[in-house]
Amino acid sequence: MPVSDSVDREGVVAEDTPADGLPINELFYSLQGEGTLAGVPSVFVRTSGCNLRCWFCDSYHTSWEPTHAWLDVEEILAEVESYENADHVVLTGGEPLLHETSVDLLEALDERGYHTTVETNGTIYRDAPIDLASISPKLESSTPTPERDPKGDGEWEDRHERDRIDLEALARLVEDSDFQLKFVVTDEGDMPEILALLEDLREVAAVPIRDDNVLLMPEGATRDRLEETRADVAQLAMDHGFRYTPRLHVDLWNDAPET
Repeated sequence: MPVSDSVDREGVVAEDTPADGLPINELFYSLQGEGTLAGVPSVFVRTSGCNLRCWFCDSYHTSWEPTHAWLDVEEILAEVESYENADHVVLTGGEPLLHETSVDLLEALDERGYHTTVETNGTIYRDAPIDLASISPKLESSTPTPERDPKGDGEWEDRHERDRIDLEALARLVEDSDFQLKFVVTDEGDMPEILALLEDLREVAAVPIRDDNVLLMPEGATRDRLEETRADVAQLAMDHGFRYTPRLHVDLWNDAPET
């Protein structure tokens, strides 16, 4: 796929980009690897551009160094429809809800009868038909401090820390769609923040947030890293009554692209 740099490092669309297009980093057919639909064959539409910079980002070329081709909605739909066995579509990123055209795409997919999952960091709300909002709020352990920044300069630390949680956006997302709250967990030190955030969100959201809406996922974009984190995270899920989600695509294909 041809690539461009017309989405800048902050996820802002440049002036010369098409108004009716999306910056597509990858578009492929695979198995959903995470969450309540793990194992379901799905078409993945991965946009470029993100408003956060997790140091462990497993889609580096949508955030730290965004690359993409610009496709309009009809071109994306044609690619999706070419996978005849798929009736699930995952809109992911980066942060796909940065882009207003994501709403147009989701409306078109809904009209065609596709089940849509949107993978989002929960900081942006858009009024769109979403069958499953897969919301992954970013914890303090995701912040790219200078010692963890993959680029080594720490310039995103303050902005990431300031913007990573938006309770209003989170509440609207869980109120408007079926949802799962999927937390990337490094170790037990993440749990107090998760519990505090759930308490805050339950106070402001107009719908119940049950423990089985909460999924703990081990941090790790490679098999070796998952080997270090998954057993502890599975135990934390049992200890707190939450769900554990694997990273099936990593188990199957390690860190290969288009998986």
